[in-house]
Amino acid sequence: MGSVWNHCTLVLHPSFQGLEAFMQSLPERFERGEGILIHDGRNQLRRIPYQGTEYVVKSFRRPIFINRWVYGTLRPSKALRSYQNALALQRIGVGTPQPVGYMNLRSGVLFDRSYFVTVASACPYRYEDLFTQEFLYQEEVLRAIARTTARLHEHGMAHKDYGRANILFRQLPDGPVQIEIVDLNRMALGPLDVKAGCKNFERLPATPEMHRVLADEYAKARGFDARQCYELMQAYRSVQPGKIDNLY
Repeated sequence: MGSVWNHCTLVLHPSFQGLEAFMQSLPERFERGEGILIHDGRNQLRRIPYQGTEYVVKSFRRPIFINRWVYGTLRPSKALRSYQNALALQRIGVGTPQPVGYMNLRSGVLFDRSYFVTVASACPYRYEDLFTQEFLYQEEVLRAIARTTARLHEHGMAHKDYGRANILFRQLPDGPVQIEIVDLNRMALGPLDVKAGCKNFERLPATPEMHRVLADEYAKARGFDARQCYELMQAYRSVQPGKIDNLY
């Protein structure tokens, strides 16, 4: 459902039609610093409880002046793209926190702010935790990430900020590893061959052994040569600043 009033566009997932008031209250909640601050950088993420459910809200900062006009008239907002990409991932069977909706605020034709809301993920760990904690099931995590990435690529989708903080995971009680992908406002669309696919891993720090596992499972899922994938992942990662050494 979507509606526009007072320069505000609010869209809710069909399963969350009763959250209009919560969505409309987000600017005031952020102003008060409500909830738990998860990330405070270019954009801000807060974990906010509401009526017994935990939500994660991403507040996108106000763009520079020229982009306020562009986003207000020509381009979809980052919140809208995040919402649409989350739905797209769900359609192809790739895990991501349940999208709730998004809200855009405008002042006349000038874009102001936008908010994207999901249900809080049940996955307690991020990819970067592999370097600070011991996981007896680390290989299963890496293989699950490789399969998830392969599924994205087979459907012509590549996460443009596929970094250490944007892959969540947990081991389910019956053994399998669950993967969820977050920060979805920047996705590239189009075919991905072996080089483009392996290049998409370049922002993920990894030891050579981790790359071997990722390459082996990714190659199996996509019908590529595992050795070629390994060599490509090593080569693309080697030119990235702030490599694995910074994590130990």
